[in-house]
Amino acid sequence: SSNAEQTQLQDMEEEDAGMEERAMESDEEEEEGMGVENSDDEVDDSSEDEKENEAEIQRLEEQLSINAFDYNCHVDLIKLLKQEGELFRLRKARQKMSELFPLTEEIWLDWLKDEIRLTEEEPNREKVYELFERAVKDYICPDIWLEYAQYSIGGMGSPGGIDKVRSIFERAVTAVGLHMIKGQTVWEAYREFENAILSTVQPPPGRIPSREEQELLNAQLERIHTLFRRQLAIPLMDMEATYAEYEEWSEHGVPETVIYQYKKALEQMEKCRSFEESLLVAEPPKLAEYQAYIDFELKEGDPARIQITFERTLAENCLVPDMWAKCTTYLDRQLKIKDLVLSTHERAVRNCPWAMGLWKSYLQALERHGADHQTVSDVFEKALNAGFIQATDYVEIWQAYLDYLRRRVDFSKESSKELEELRGAFSRSLDYMKQDVEERFGESGDPSCMIMQIWARIEALHCKNIQKARELWDSIMTKGNAKYANMWLEYYNLERSYGDPVHCRKALHRAVQCTSDYPEHVSEVLLTFERVEGSLEDWDVAVQKTETRLNRINEQRAKVAEKEANMARQEEERADQRRKAKTDKKAPKKGFQKGTRAGEKRKADHNDYQNEWTEDAAPKRHRGNGNQTTEEYMETETGLFGRNAPPGYKAAPPGTKKAQHGLVAAAQRQNDDKPELRNDNSSVFISNLAYTLEEPEAKLRTLFEICGPIKQVRPVFSNKGNFKGYGYVQFESPVSVPEALKLDRREVEGRPMFVSPCVDKNKNPDFKVFKYNTSMEKQKIFISGLPFSCTKEQLEEMCKSHGTIKDVRLVTYRSGKPKGLAYVEFADEAQASQAVLKMDGTDIEGNKISVSISNPPRRNMMDKPGSNRPTTDMMPRQAYGS
Repeated sequence: SSNAEQTQLQDMEEEDAGMEERAMESDEEEEEGMGVENSDDEVDDSSEDEKENEAEIQRLEEQLSINAFDYNCHVDLIKLLKQEGELFRLRKARQKMSELFPLTEEIWLDWLKDEIRLTEEEPNREKVYELFERAVKDYICPDIWLEYAQYSIGGMGSPGGIDKVRSIFERAVTAVGLHMIKGQTVWEAYREFENAILSTVQPPPGRIPSREEQELLNAQLERIHTLFRRQLAIPLMDMEATYAEYEEWSEHGVPETVIYQYKKALEQMEKCRSFEESLLVAEPPKLAEYQAYIDFELKEGDPARIQITFERTLAENCLVPDMWAKCTTYLDRQLKIKDLVLSTHERAVRNCPWAMGLWKSYLQALERHGADHQTVSDVFEKALNAGFIQATDYVEIWQAYLDYLRRRVDFSKESSKELEELRGAFSRSLDYMKQDVEERFGESGDPSCMIMQIWARIEALHCKNIQKARELWDSIMTKGNAKYANMWLEYYNLERSYGDPVHCRKALHRAVQCTSDYPEHVSEVLLTFERVEGSLEDWDVAVQKTETRLNRINEQRAKVAEKEANMARQEEERADQRRKAKTDKKAPKKGFQKGTRAGEKRKADHNDYQNEWTEDAAPKRHRGNGNQTTEEYMETETGLFGRNAPPGYKAAPPGTKKAQHGLVAAAQRQNDDKPELRNDNSSVFISNLAYTLEEPEAKLRTLFEICGPIKQVRPVFSNKGNFKGYGYVQFESPVSVPEALKLDRREVEGRPMFVSPCVDKNKNPDFKVFKYNTSMEKQKIFISGLPFSCTKEQLEEMCKSHGTIKDVRLVTYRSGKPKGLAYVEFADEAQASQAVLKMDGTDIEGNKISVSISNPPRRNMMDKPGSNRPTTDMMPRQAYGS
């Protein structure tokens, strides 16, 4: 078909060149004959516009040479070329776009109407017919079918022309005649055509027709009767008007059978009316409304109506892989019509090439319907070049293709062409994973080497080549799998089934030596094996080996436990030292001031304050109550500011602002001495504020008063009276806290303000405010390489053409400076996938950005002292090989 399209394009190019020449000659003759005089200003303006448009055309063509899959760029180029009247380049641009993408109904109709105007001569009609045939394959569109049928009427005078028109109309009513809204227009056009034929076979008034003429007349009348009957048996909007028209047209009234079919269709239409009305008022893409309609039709069970409902849905939701999957699954399991099934699968992967599941289903459908081997292989190669979004997709598509190749092999023969092709494909798949997939994703997508495991089992089971299977398993174990018990047991089971006791024993001995996740289990399997198969000498060796290995494992575990205990003890000692230091700061200093009461805070010197920043602990707030001191550990994003004070902190010189220091200290004492005023459930913790923030209490009160009535604001100051960049806001009611949390990362004097719940870490030691998603977020994209000048609004403007945007977040440092990274969340997975395909590698202000589906890395908790998470060696691993 691609060769035919190329030939068609060449023919059209030649014809186009000739038409452009004729058009230019005609324009010159008109100007000479009419003596048209253009002013210099008009000529200058026109040439200036042409230069600008030509520059934009060249820019778009250059952009497409870099990224041929930029859909919007194709659309813009076609619009501009049409505006400029560049017929040759316009055809070429449309042709290139149609090779890469299914075209929308609007683009096809524009193209077809242009070609119809340009090819009015009879010899060129076949080329337009070919273009129509391509158009009706992309989507089921009533308007395109109607245009096709009406265009064919223009050629009815040629030999076989009437039969061709009828054939196209029949295909049209088959394809879209059930469309409840637009199907009626196709039926009416068909009847108008047959009525026009009727007028040509009716004899003139007053003349009695011959027998042949009467037969022709009766046959034509019967055609029109049949069209009325067929249409009235289908539930269509406004079918009452069609029934009234038939009553008026028919000389002998409407037959009872037609009335029965009409009433039945009318009842069906009433059932569907609510769904049609909901579609009329819904906003695109109307996915929920269409899904409800499909569910209804599936319950009704009419295959033709189910199919047309799917087609209507896909015309408006062509980039939703799940909808294509539902449609193809229905066709595969219910209709099973080869041409219909395969054409729908082809359209599915053409619309959503990034969806691996659609390619996998396509390959299986081709095999199911007996497609030749070359066709299946070509489709598989296209799938490899489709640009899947995760490494595991490539593993799955390879597995599907290898399954297909395995089913082609006749293993009763010792060797065959199919077997060699299967082995070659297995080898190629491993190279592909190692080179192409790992280079792109940083991982092979097949950590447990499932492809190699399947290959080994095929060699052992079907080919009786256990030596090849052993070589493959040796390779599997060298890829980091030797420490997992389930992998060794998988290999052991293979040897038990197809090998011999010697190799079984050897495999279990190696398993005991290498396994680190479940050594007890493989030891037990080895001892059980020797009980059944081995001699006393074999038993003694197995017992000695398992005991030695388990002793060593237990020693390693004891060392790990001791190390963890030491780390916990050191952390506890550091905590004791911090508590002691805090207590010492509060103790009265000899000769400091007469009348100072016990427990009153003394003023710390500059060194004491600096020490606060070097303590490896979460920020604390102190409550004085007699001689007792309690500490509340407040959870923040990174332990407040880490080890260093944020920008803006300056130690106040001694002897300054004494009055202010006294007031601050007094206020803090007053609040801290009244624990009954504090309520963490109705409070929030504020951090990352600048130390230079003036009047922080008034500032915080202004910021948070919109969230609800405030009971008190407690900015935290050092003993010298300097604002420490964090504090607390307590509301009258806990219902204000969720509103306050919405102000998290609000910019305050150039820095993002952090707002988090106020939690007593002594009571809730495991509480974490900031939770990070570590799984793939398929509806969200991650963008890197952005220029630092890029704003949230600019990014939203760039992304909105690819779908509905739910959220845009620019990643910044704590100071508020951008990192050049961003997350954009779309309404669904399909829109996010489309954005990745369209935006990845594009240029923004000289920066080449990288775009991928959001897949946050798993955070390593082992860096935290005192973590009681077990080490990797102690953790069970997913049983990939089971």
